[in-house]
Amino acid sequence: MSADVIAYGINTGFGKLAQTRVDVDKLSALQQNLVRSHAAGVGAPLESGIVRLVLCLKIISLAQGYSGVRPELVHRLIVMLANDMMPVVPAKGSVGASGDLAPLAHMALTLIGEGQVHFRGAVVPTSQALKAIELEPLKLEAKEGLALLNGTQVSTALALDAVLAAERNLANAILIGAISVDAALGSYVPFDERIHQIRPHPGQQKVAAIFRNLLNDSEINRSHALCDRVQDPYSLRCQPQVLGACLDQLWHASEVFLREAISVSDNPLIIPDTGEILSGGNFHAEPVALAADNVALAIAEIGSLSERRIAMLIDSGISELPPFLVEDAGLNSGFMVAHVTAASLASENKSLAHPASVDSLPTSANQEDHVSMATFAARRLAEMNENSQSILAVEYLAAVQGIEFRRPLKSTRSIEGAVEILRQEVPHLSTDRVFAPDIQKAARLLAGGKPAKSVLPLLSDLSAQDG
Repeated sequence: MSADVIAYGINTGFGKLAQTRVDVDKLSALQQNLVRSHAAGVGAPLESGIVRLVLCLKIISLAQGYSGVRPELVHRLIVMLANDMMPVVPAKGSVGASGDLAPLAHMALTLIGEGQVHFRGAVVPTSQALKAIELEPLKLEAKEGLALLNGTQVSTALALDAVLAAERNLANAILIGAISVDAALGSYVPFDERIHQIRPHPGQQKVAAIFRNLLNDSEINRSHALCDRVQDPYSLRCQPQVLGACLDQLWHASEVFLREAISVSDNPLIIPDTGEILSGGNFHAEPVALAADNVALAIAEIGSLSERRIAMLIDSGISELPPFLVEDAGLNSGFMVAHVTAASLASENKSLAHPASVDSLPTSANQEDHVSMATFAARRLAEMNENSQSILAVEYLAAVQGIEFRRPLKSTRSIEGAVEILRQEVPHLSTDRVFAPDIQKAARLLAGGKPAKSVLPLLSDLSAQDG
């Protein structure tokens, strides 16, 4: 590049200091200083699995050739992955424009031999880990520090991880919701294909089809075919509509996050064919922020609907089951406070679901006057998913307990399989005991995916047909 050309971040300062020229002999120092000054994150470190994904996404972006970095730098990131050398990256400090500056700066520190890494089972100084694999720190050249820091890779990694967990929660919610239908003597009519054909939302139709697969040939259902109940509560009857809408949001968000994963979110960009330097705004993570906000709403609704079904199951006036799902109620409290726990978590998720993307604050002396807050939008999803998983664990326990109160009648093959999986870990609640371990065991089962292993693949297959 000619010394007469002014290019942001290559031979100028950053942010509000973009008008400050930097001498040619200081361009490398400019990049080193950028990385050090921007490594200002706080809070607990990101999990190593998330950092690994961040590294992969950064490699994808840089390798496309629009960032003006040397192949040596990209290769060093690959070497870090190959040696499982994961930077220690504080989780907090990014506003999602200009990219994920602070967390990516902590990642970039390791390339210059500074900061800390997870390496061979311990957190060690980067210099020690580099010495162990016989590498020297890199000296960053013009533009390279900025290319490492600009980008939406942290937000995107968090979002990708969260949407996968949300899909697993949704699969569990469908299975457990089906168990609750039989436990509460619910009708199968709301899942009739004819109802959903005339409201062509793909998610609703998909969820209804899965319910039809799960709910077939049940002795429990046949036993109340001639009952006088006209309609079930919404938490049973409207599951395809509610969970289907959640599925639509997860599908859309997944598409957004995957597009972002293969994007170049750097600035400025260097066009390989012409060498032109273009300043733009691809670092702005608004697509990730908006999609993550929608995922948050879906996660909250999954948990909210589950909590309502728990409340229904423990209410003997609605479910026609023993009060609080326990024999000798009064002496025993059964699921009384397990439901309170679920209600607490559902309420937490409602607060956490507040849209992050509408909460922009200007930074860098108003040069960066609109930001996405994508990093928090994505990061809070992990806590929300954990909350919803725990709510679903309580419902799993409650619904299976309800099924067992319908004995000797049997439910469907799919539901009886889910009952057996739970009972291999958690016995029937015949009298009060400490409840927390039961919830934890049920949650671990749901996290592992075994109960809903036949449901989850269907959520990502738009072409999967009934049966």
